[in-house]
Amino acid sequence: MSDSTLSGLPSASPASLPYSGIRVVEFTHMVMGPSCGLMLADLGAEVIKVEPVGHGRNGDATRKLLGSGAGFFPLFNRNKKSLTLDLQTPEGKQAALRLIASADVVTENFKPGTMQKLGLDYESLRERFPRLIYVSHKGFLPGPYEHRTALDEVVQMMGGLAYMTGRPGDPLRAGTSVNDIMGGMFGAMGAMAALAQREKTGRGQEVQSALFENNVFLIAQHMMQYAVTGKPAAPMPARISAWAIYDVFEVQGGEQIFLAVVSDGAWRVFCDAFGLGEWRDDPRLATNNDRVQARSWLMPLLREKMAGYSASHIAKVFEEQGLPFAPIARPHDLLEDEHLNATGALAPIELPDGRASKTVLLPLTLDGRHLEVRLSPPKLGEHSLEILTALGYTPAQAQALAQGQPL
Repeated sequence: MSDSTLSGLPSASPASLPYSGIRVVEFTHMVMGPSCGLMLADLGAEVIKVEPVGHGRNGDATRKLLGSGAGFFPLFNRNKKSLTLDLQTPEGKQAALRLIASADVVTENFKPGTMQKLGLDYESLRERFPRLIYVSHKGFLPGPYEHRTALDEVVQMMGGLAYMTGRPGDPLRAGTSVNDIMGGMFGAMGAMAALAQREKTGRGQEVQSALFENNVFLIAQHMMQYAVTGKPAAPMPARISAWAIYDVFEVQGGEQIFLAVVSDGAWRVFCDAFGLGEWRDDPRLATNNDRVQARSWLMPLLREKMAGYSASHIAKVFEEQGLPFAPIARPHDLLEDEHLNATGALAPIELPDGRASKTVLLPLTLDGRHLEVRLSPPKLGEHSLEILTALGYTPAQAQALAQGQPL
């Protein structure tokens, strides 16, 4: 089943997708590397996820995560095939090399030195496979910090994002894996650029993406704010807003809603819609800057006024008047979101345990179509026999390799 079932749009054939015919072999786990593979897979590439077996290992560890990690594997591994190999054995490594020989792109996101120990790093492969594009996702690009172990939260703290998100003296990480996901996206972008350049030169190259540098790019607007103004950026909860009405309001029944009135015209529309004519005509509130200066007395009065309305009523008025607003949604609420379901941004998927669910597609369309789910997240080793026999192994050899056993 594809997203066309939900959206009513015709589905694109796999051959029509941009990266159809491109083979990607990924040695990845967690979020950053799998995000890169997800994006290339959704765009049509055949992505083969090599998962560990033997020596006490049994697949990508995210298959078994609980709590906040429970969604990692099903989200970031759709449209991929799963191959199990024990890369610590000569036979497993040889099978990996056969597979790499058939690939356009290899991706990895292990600690520095891990792929080198296996003889599967770029330097070990570049001469043998000159057309190969090799994408490494790391904590830091080469430099003084490259030896450190990084996590999304680590780079949010050292890269200024936690400072900007939290209250003064209370740094707070963003509530999702922003650097892991965007680091994977920049890795995919680098792979796309390298594929385009290979069309011109005939040669592959190494692409590197890193959590820390990704985070710095996210926070760069505040770095440049300092460069331009000479004043350090204040954390979000403490900064003086550029707009007077740009906040979360608690309204009838304890509900919350975000409201924004960001122009002088919008202010007049807002006042008329809620019977606040005396404020509309108050010279102390004539311009946005005037209203920003008046926030200390205006906002308590406005909160009192809005508290008498329900969130649904306010939303209806704001929508009718073309004013920006937002309900405060929880992530699971979005599975039933009217817009996401109507537009096909959510698609049916089968979870690895066989249950049906919905998943979130990439936030783009090509020729009016979302990039659909062609393969649900694979079961561990689901495609091992298919892949290994295509590489020239007998079924018995393929079975042994997939189980980490000697040939």
